[in-house]
Amino acid sequence: MIKKPSLFVALTPVIVLIVLLSFNVYVFSDNSSYGPNQLALLFAAIVAAAIGVFHLKLNYSKIEDKAIDSIGMAMHALLILLVVGSLIGVWILSGVVPTMIYYGIKMISPTVFLPVSLIICSVVSLATGSSWSTVGTVGIALIGIGQTLGIPEGMVAGAIVSGSYFGDKMSPLSDTTNLAPAMAGTDLFSHIRHMVYTSGPAVIISLIIFIVLGFFYNGDSISTSEVDTVLGVMNSSFNITPWLFTLPLIVFLLVKKKVPALPALLAGTILGVVYAVIFQGELLQTLTGGSNTFTKTYEVVLSTAFDGFKSETGNAVIDKLFSRGGMSSMLNTVWLILMAMIFGGMLEVTGMLNRIAEAILTMVSGVTSLVASTVGTSIFLNITTSDQYIAIVLTGRMFKGAYKEQNLHPKNLSRAVEDGATVTSVLVPWNTCGAYFSSVLGVATLTYLPFAFFNLLSPLISILLAASNKTMEPLDKEKA
Repeated sequence: MIKKPSLFVALTPVIVLIVLLSFNVYVFSDNSSYGPNQLALLFAAIVAAAIGVFHLKLNYSKIEDKAIDSIGMAMHALLILLVVGSLIGVWILSGVVPTMIYYGIKMISPTVFLPVSLIICSVVSLATGSSWSTVGTVGIALIGIGQTLGIPEGMVAGAIVSGSYFGDKMSPLSDTTNLAPAMAGTDLFSHIRHMVYTSGPAVIISLIIFIVLGFFYNGDSISTSEVDTVLGVMNSSFNITPWLFTLPLIVFLLVKKKVPALPALLAGTILGVVYAVIFQGELLQTLTGGSNTFTKTYEVVLSTAFDGFKSETGNAVIDKLFSRGGMSSMLNTVWLILMAMIFGGMLEVTGMLNRIAEAILTMVSGVTSLVASTVGTSIFLNITTSDQYIAIVLTGRMFKGAYKEQNLHPKNLSRAVEDGATVTSVLVPWNTCGAYFSSVLGVATLTYLPFAFFNLLSPLISILLAASNKTMEPLDKEKA
């Protein structure tokens, strides 16, 4: 008979983790995710394992095996992360990213840049069903435009995150949007229609806030001559042409045609090399030192793919903007995700996660507390298991019976799960989503968190609707 942990014992590793993470943020600030938080997660995992062995009398080998198995659940995310690192470097070399930024600066006014960024990311994410693909393509261009226009990077990243997650959440092509109703026991389109009541107000309020913020950043902070200088350096360093827009368009079409994200992004990276050879011959000539041999070109392309693009124009703005990408730039994030998955695996195999879930269910007494508990549990699992898919699956299973007892349609559960699990995953620095967005955009999670208005509002609106008993559709209505 396996010994069941008490609630206090189950919460001990979580408390240890929260204390260590808080102290790391106090000591290291934004740099806490570059080593300190990884060690905090590992130490908290060791605490969980020690409790499992010495208090719960579990076999250590089995605990370790199960914890390592949990890493397998994150392998897909890790592979995408590494490929996107290469894609960013190669797309800068090919001129795709500079072209998107160049035309973006010329076309978008600083006053409307934030709301326009939200709308662009919403449309792209809705069409592709992938917030990850959106941020890895148009997201990196928008963050570059925002930096050039002198808009705080946290605000720009917040608009990108808000739009990407609204589109992802409402798209029938999204994996999380398909997973949530499957776990709750309802159909996809009933789920999407029901989410309009929470996602609609959340994105409208977010859009209004970004419109208001835009008036405070109307371009007065930088002169027209500075912008012209940046555009001039970009034009002289890269071959800027609208033809380069065809590459991200090809990737979007592949994703829309339901080609899995990994092969679609790999195709985008390989095509990026082809585009570099076709469109950036002059740049390659410079980077190879005038020796345009196959070996030298291969060396430059491969170096860019694994170590990123190195801009040396002499212009500080341009060099900061384009010196990025490469697989190596993602290794810190890979380390963070590995440690996070080990911690989540330790909690699960020792039974601590189930014990905490049981304690939450005992507090449910009505519709409001049920929805609040669903949202709260989703957020808690995003923090402890570090993966939105685990949060969606576990919360959906855990609360399915409780919604039936309250005579509530399963789509109420699937909506609450998405409002809690999907949108908040990107707000946790060590969650796969938070780590990915932070690495790709080059903006710390805690820097964009206050401006990710859609992601912050969705859980609150979900709970408010439950408290007002609005849109909480009963089971009886469908039966009738």
